[in-house]
Amino acid sequence: MAFDYSLDFKNINFRQHPELYRVGKGEQGVLLVEPYKSEILPYWRFKTPDIAKESSEKIYEIFLDYLDKDDFVGADMARKFIQMGYTRSRRYANHKSGRKYQQNSQKSDSKKEILPYDVDPIKAESAAIFKAKWIQAKTNDKYLQLLAKHKQLYEIS
Repeated sequence: MAFDYSLDFKNINFRQHPELYRVGKGEQGVLLVEPYKSEILPYWRFKTPDIAKESSEKIYEIFLDYLDKDDFVGADMARKFIQMGYTRSRRYANHKSGRKYQQNSQKSDSKKEILPYDVDPIKAESAAIFKAKWIQAKTNDKYLQLLAKHKQLYEIS
């Protein structure tokens, strides 16, 4: 089921109301779902490989803590932050400005021009660090069990 952007994110505590949470695709909702956003965001960094390693390990530790508490929403949010560490550092690895598309393009979104690649090996290494943790998180047995349970309980369409 799709992520529900129509919810009042400023006034919902998803720890108290996990039934309102939808996994969605990829990183959807990563910067909206509280209290998890505020618990995880301070640790999310990827500027250098050392920072990315420390960040990904800390967020993975938080991920495991949520799993220990059977808190699927928290675990999924931590997984999303790890995934976002990968995707954002990968974007900066490919485009030094962080912008993938040509600015001020008059074309529609589907026809935007992609800027030329300007490979940054430092950011690429950060991306690889986050990617490894992301794979570890999304294939974790307990995470997969809680994901299936959450979808069965709350995401039946």
